[in-house]
Amino acid sequence: MANTKSAKKMVRKIARRTEVNKSRKSRIRTFVRKVEEAVASGDQKIAITALKAAEPEIMRGVTVGVLHKNTASRKVSRLAARVKGMAA
Repeated sequence: MANTKSAKKMVRKIARRTEVNKSRKSRIRTFVRKVEEAVASGDQKIAITALKAAEPEIMRGVTVGVLHKNTASRKVSRLAARVKGMAA
């Protein structure tokens, strides 16, 4: 357990940050799930709109430090490929 005053404050700060980051990650996963569900249902128009909503949300995760840039790019790329593959 933290002993110094500054260490105790850091424990409180980290706990708040963790809650915020959990919320952000959950929000990103929700957007990704909506795209995957649209792809599974076979409706390309819904999938495209879901992807357009998910992409900025995923990239916002990069700017706030929840996701690594390459991880986010990979996720967007794979989702886009799945949506594009629906047409074929």
